[in-house]
Amino acid sequence: MNVTGASFLDLGTFARIAGILFPIVAIVIAGFFYGRKHNPEMSVANRLNMDVFVPALILGAMMSKSFDPVRYAGLAAGAALIVLCSGLMARPLAKVLGIEWRTFVPPMMFNNSANIGIPLAVLAWGDDALAAAVILYSVSNVLHFSVGLHMLDRDAQLKTLWRNPTLLAVFAGLGISLMSIPVWPPLVAALQLMGNVAVPLLLFALGVRMREIRFDALTAPLVGAFLKPAVGMLLAWGFSRLLGLNERDTAMLIVFGALPPAVMNFLFAERYARDPQRVAAIVLIGNLASLILLPLALGIVLQ
Repeated sequence: MNVTGASFLDLGTFARIAGILFPIVAIVIAGFFYGRKHNPEMSVANRLNMDVFVPALILGAMMSKSFDPVRYAGLAAGAALIVLCSGLMARPLAKVLGIEWRTFVPPMMFNNSANIGIPLAVLAWGDDALAAAVILYSVSNVLHFSVGLHMLDRDAQLKTLWRNPTLLAVFAGLGISLMSIPVWPPLVAALQLMGNVAVPLLLFALGVRMREIRFDALTAPLVGAFLKPAVGMLLAWGFSRLLGLNERDTAMLIVFGALPPAVMNFLFAERYARDPQRVAAIVLIGNLASLILLPLALGIVLQ
């Protein structure tokens, strides 16, 4: 990997990046146009995905023989540092932009490591990268349902953390791996088969949801859309050096830092009445900007 990216626009690299991003963009676009034409009710599908298919994806990855949680300790630490430091840096910027910090800071912290991060990692580095992508997603999700909720509502009960099926799957998978509990291979195969539903459904649902979001008060969304990935990539590069990560983990952490805001930020803002329309604009513009920024990030790390 050449983090200077001096020659990342050569034809071979461009073709590889296009091949990685095209399936993701195509499914999101399909969801967007299907949503505009048919206005589907996605709440049941989204609930099934977050309650069944994503947990199955996580458990299937963590129960595979190749998964070693100790191996990913540095990567998990790097992801946590990126999330927390991004929040510390975004808070004074919210004041400069004249926007309430609880509206602006969470989207700058918690990124789209499920809808985009997991499929992007698998397409860029193969199925062997799934476990690492799950670790990155799990770290971000745990922090979102603990630190993120507390930021929006200081009275939020952390016990809700234990009601989240995806987080339960993370803790169960880690426990099974750390204790070397044998798992019946057909059970792992069944989980992996269910998990195969999760990624395309995440992308399709993201496209459907994008049709509902309106552009509003563009200054903060535009600043966040371009500053978040720039800061995230710089933090990732620094922390990967500090933690001594290998080449692939460094590349994955840099791409993690470049990911746009998670759709979950909008759902939480709506639930806790933290200017959800503005948060929706930040999320949407950030995800649209990722069509430009993610190819740049991939161009840097795929050398």
